[in-house]
Amino acid sequence: MMRPLRSWFRVGDQFRENLASAMSSLASAKGRSGLTVLGVVLGVSTVMAMATIVSGIRDQIVSTIEIAGPTTFYVVKVWSQTPLNPQDLPAWVRIRPDLVPDDAERIAKLPEIRYASIWGQIQNRTEYAGVRTNLGVIMGADAGFTEIQGGELTDGRWFTHAEEISGAPVIVIAVDVAKKLFGAMQPIDKWVRVGARPLRVIGIYQEAANIFNPPGQQVHGIIPYRTMDHQFVIDKTNALFVPVKPRAGVSVAAAEEAVTIAMRESRRLRPADHNSFDMITQDQILDTFNKITGVFFLVMIVLSSVALLVGGIGVMAVMMISVTDRTREIGVRKAVGATRRDILQQFLIEAAALTGTGGVIGVIFGLLLGRLASVAMGVHGTTPIDLTLLAVAVSIGIGVVFGVLPARRAAALDPIESLRYE
Repeated sequence: MMRPLRSWFRVGDQFRENLASAMSSLASAKGRSGLTVLGVVLGVSTVMAMATIVSGIRDQIVSTIEIAGPTTFYVVKVWSQTPLNPQDLPAWVRIRPDLVPDDAERIAKLPEIRYASIWGQIQNRTEYAGVRTNLGVIMGADAGFTEIQGGELTDGRWFTHAEEISGAPVIVIAVDVAKKLFGAMQPIDKWVRVGARPLRVIGIYQEAANIFNPPGQQVHGIIPYRTMDHQFVIDKTNALFVPVKPRAGVSVAAAEEAVTIAMRESRRLRPADHNSFDMITQDQILDTFNKITGVFFLVMIVLSSVALLVGGIGVMAVMMISVTDRTREIGVRKAVGATRRDILQQFLIEAAALTGTGGVIGVIFGLLLGRLASVAMGVHGTTPIDLTLLAVAVSIGIGVVFGVLPARRAAALDPIESLRYE
């Protein structure tokens, strides 16, 4: 029993001795070691930063889906993962009718449906007394806006039914827009301009804290849909849709079937005709996001792998130089009893320490860069712990793999020849 324990203690002592020797060697060649570590730092930090950003955006999208409710879906003219050019639409898209308010009204009357309304969106600046915002989203909707988007009014009111029907020139502006345009002044009943159109402020909207809005896509204001339709140009292919929320107890599949039947009947489609509209569920939105970010993340992994490969080649080159520079030292160690395994272990530990240090520094820099980017984008993400550990493990593994050849060369040196080396 004692004999195996002594063997383990001996192995542990040898490992600590080799580790101390390796760290001492690296410390004596700081410049060379630093340049070698840099490639590993770049590769690992890129992966960590992208993982933090993607995680934050995904969390925000999931939170937004939870606000709208997992059963909410959307009727659109055409579902495309990238916006179509309205000036150059494919023929199969051009023949599809645009969505109209009657479509939403017909859907809203179905017994399976709790809410449906036609919405549109444009991008424009909002102006008051010479002060202008940046480009932001202006939504054309109704008083049920928070039913889908969440958030709340902090002041004023939503549109009346009469204002929605008549297309009255009224607007509910976002809190940030109110602060920028009016400061400490009361904005209610003031007239602002969206584009060149005057609109009276009737409410202040605070969006949900966890709603996902990429930079440049923040909602600056909400106006009645008919106001938007009458006074602005809407891209009716990409920016017009009908959000639909089923009644409690009605499944998404049942609600979609009811909406499909109603839309086909209103458009007089024959049984053999394809649908002249599309429907998007929350799962499709999340799946599309996952595909986009998956490709993006794959590209980052490839680029990071190149940086890690360069770092690995650098490790091999540095270790080869180190073996040459320390030939006499290796001979002395072998002369006083060091075995091939001891020498091999020493140089492998040295290579792993190089890339392991790069991995740890890369993780720290990556987390910092990811956090800064997340704050700049207005998202809050956390990097998975398992990915952090994997990044460090991969960096150490690269050191071991690329350090094998120099370590084997060092272990194979003849002690007599090594002692004669000058």
